[in-house]
Amino acid sequence: MADFYQTGTITTLHRLNTDGLSSMERDLRSHAAATPIGLVLPALYTEFERPAMRRIVDELRKVPYLARIVVALGRANEAQYLHAKSFFDDFETPVSFLQVDHPQVADLFSQLKRNGLESGTAGKGRSCWLAYGLLLAQKHCQVIALHDCDIKSYRRDLLARLCYPAVHPELGFEFVKGYYARTSDRLHGRVTRLFWAPLVRAIESLSPGTEFLNYLASFRYALAGEFAMRARTARESRIPCDWGLEVGMLSEVYRNCPRNRICQVDLTDNYEHKHQPLSADDSTAGLRRMTRDITTTLLRTVASEGMAFGAEALRMLEIRYVRMAEEMIDRYHADAIVNGLQFDRHSEESAVVAFQASLREGAASFAAGAVPECTLPSWSRVISAIPDFFDRLQNAVADTGTSKVQTIRHTRVPVEIGMPGMAVPALG
Repeated sequence: MADFYQTGTITTLHRLNTDGLSSMERDLRSHAAATPIGLVLPALYTEFERPAMRRIVDELRKVPYLARIVVALGRANEAQYLHAKSFFDDFETPVSFLQVDHPQVADLFSQLKRNGLESGTAGKGRSCWLAYGLLLAQKHCQVIALHDCDIKSYRRDLLARLCYPAVHPELGFEFVKGYYARTSDRLHGRVTRLFWAPLVRAIESLSPGTEFLNYLASFRYALAGEFAMRARTARESRIPCDWGLEVGMLSEVYRNCPRNRICQVDLTDNYEHKHQPLSADDSTAGLRRMTRDITTTLLRTVASEGMAFGAEALRMLEIRYVRMAEEMIDRYHADAIVNGLQFDRHSEESAVVAFQASLREGAASFAAGAVPECTLPSWSRVISAIPDFFDRLQNAVADTGTSKVQTIRHTRVPVEIGMPGMAVPALG
């Protein structure tokens, strides 16, 4: 059973009623008339080859309150694009497909470069940023929600609970972060449990009482990929391109939103998705890459709040991280025993050793300035620099005329999919 304690500097909304979906959806449908909701689904084509995506689509088909869905699709050739698009053919909710690898989208990023703006690199962050831009350009949705597309245990009450605090007129939250447990016959979420939490605590120990660190430590699952925000927040926030997306987003929210307008909400009893490999010997892959990127993003964001990281501080940070991570292993071992879960202590210890290497590498790169910041500009800045950029973005999307699904428009040799002059690109 969920607890009801309020800790940290942000509001926590607990899952105390597990049977409230019908009334929640009824409220959302009513409130969405004045506060329309858009959903962003960032997905590689490979997600459409897995059962999780079919489950997500089947659940979303029943959602009665969304104004629009944007699928930011990556790494798809022509046949794969058509297959992914077919998942949404019978949707009542209008669906836009943004092919983030498409040459016409690449032209948009070239325009950013010509105007001295960061265009980023391919990845989840850039896909989400582009989808936010499309929803902002359409000037309809007042709340933008996002969740991942590999959730094996997905149920639509996850989305309802995510959107509700931002839409309900008596609540008025500007940013909503999801959290959940991740267990099966054992504990999952190694990066959050064994890297993020002890690392933030280790940094806090070097600078006790720092407001920003207290804020970060308030989130129960800071690395969760599920959040909802008001359109104003989406417009004013910069977006990291790499695995630091969630960390960077929390930093932007800290700067742009009053603390009493930020909350976290318990989304589901359990959350299961695909697991990244540890890749202990390869810092360019798996959880090693993720934790290295998180390190550089976290150190940059904390430094931007006024905390200095000299060589001695970084050395002490690594020592304190390892000590705190090992203490967390003891705690999780006890938690697993009490709940009858399997616990592989060797695997947990090995993960900490790998994460320590990521911390050392990320800290060294940060200290040397060897990893340039990859942060896409806020949409407010983009429109200030290129006033018609939203028009250009919308011109890259056109209705096929055969369904409510939208696709990228371009001018190559047409094929018959519903609109003269429309062709599906080969991205292979």
